[in-house]
Amino acid sequence: MAVAGILIGIIGVIVLSLLLSAIRIAKEYERGVIFRLGRVIGTKGPGLFLLIPVVDRMVKIDLRIVTMSVPPQEVITRDNVPVRVNAVLFFRVIDARNAVVTVENFIMATSQIAQTTLRSTLGQADLDHLLAERDKINQQLQQIIDEQTAPWGIKVTTVEVKDVEIPQTMQRAMARQAEAERERRAKIIAAEGEFQASEKLASAAHIISAEPMALQLRFLQTLVEVASEHNSTTIFPVPIDLIKPFLEKAKS
Repeated sequence: MAVAGILIGIIGVIVLSLLLSAIRIAKEYERGVIFRLGRVIGTKGPGLFLLIPVVDRMVKIDLRIVTMSVPPQEVITRDNVPVRVNAVLFFRVIDARNAVVTVENFIMATSQIAQTTLRSTLGQADLDHLLAERDKINQQLQQIIDEQTAPWGIKVTTVEVKDVEIPQTMQRAMARQAEAERERRAKIIAAEGEFQASEKLASAAHIISAEPMALQLRFLQTLVEVASEHNSTTIFPVPIDLIKPFLEKAKS
């Protein structure tokens, strides 16, 4: 009887352990890919479900968004400028079955695809394009990486180029270029100002020549402006018309 009781106890422990191993729980953001004798029969979760002990095997997949930092990549742009670029990648699993069956390690595979795409895509862009149109480049990277990871059940949501490191010599050259550009704009603005001022002076001279009294009024206004500054010297402009008869008499 004692031996029978021990056997019954052992059998009970085995049955209990099998029942416990059959119980599986998946969180809200998890899915379980079920293999039965090596063949995929589907996915389960979230919540509580049962597996056939020994026969079934489950692989859990996290469906939350993964933030991956792409290591810095040495890139030579289309205009032969060496730069060092790093980026950040956001992706998530949308098909747990393909993420398990199609690729061995989808996180590592996505990382390698991101590094390769970053080098090849940025190598086709000029430095000015890389610095000025960052949003367009980010969108292009996202589309290329997403197309390659879609068969794995991976959806790439966002790719952001974080930093572009430029050699010091190129930074100094860019600073000189920017300074020369600012000087060019300043000279153009000054020339445009001189041109507009000359046009106004020409218009004023035309008006004054048509009205002789306007010139006399301008002389008086100039006298008032000089006197208002409390100068010790007073300048009084003399109209040419006053001395014109004497000049003509001297010529005759």
